[in-house]
Amino acid sequence: MFDKIFVKTYSAPETDEREILRYAGCKDGGEENVTALLHSCLAEGKDAFSYRVCYRVFERETLLSHCPYEEVKKRLENCQYAVLFSATVGLGIDRLIGRYLGTVPARALMFQAMGAERIEALCNRFCAEVKEGAKSKGYACLPRFSPGYGAFPLEAQKSVFPLLDCARQIGLTLNDSLLMTPTKSVTAIIGISEIK
Repeated sequence: MFDKIFVKTYSAPETDEREILRYAGCKDGGEENVTALLHSCLAEGKDAFSYRVCYRVFERETLLSHCPYEEVKKRLENCQYAVLFSATVGLGIDRLIGRYLGTVPARALMFQAMGAERIEALCNRFCAEVKEGAKSKGYACLPRFSPGYGAFPLEAQKSVFPLLDCARQIGLTLNDSLLMTPTKSVTAIIGISEIK
């Protein structure tokens, strides 16, 4: 189990329109034209997403040997295991953003917000499954944390990507500037500790 990379494909999580509007910087229940734009973008983008996750379970010390960052050590201090994962909603949303960026910026902004909401919904679904599985074995999960947050440097992506073979497993790549393609993607760690 500890040497295997697992890949999961999901159906679309339920869409949270309020969350999309929040990411777009719009007030909930705002103007009619904003709601109309949201619904138009939802209709156009409904087939733009693919929901894929690859992950690997590590014993704490093994993961720390690959990711020897203080923030990781601190967050996994009382954990026995950790799940390292990457998730993406695919290139379709990047194409839609690109299509409208120079011509209809409001539409591009709404697609950006949709992509943010979709990747967050995918990560939440995956983390809920991990939490449920851990609980059934007498373990608890800590909240996920990602490279680039707090003292966990973005450069840690260089360690994460080979551990998960992201490009081959789910088509997720990392460039020299540490930007991911597709852009609506996440890498993260979930600490798992024994319930006492």
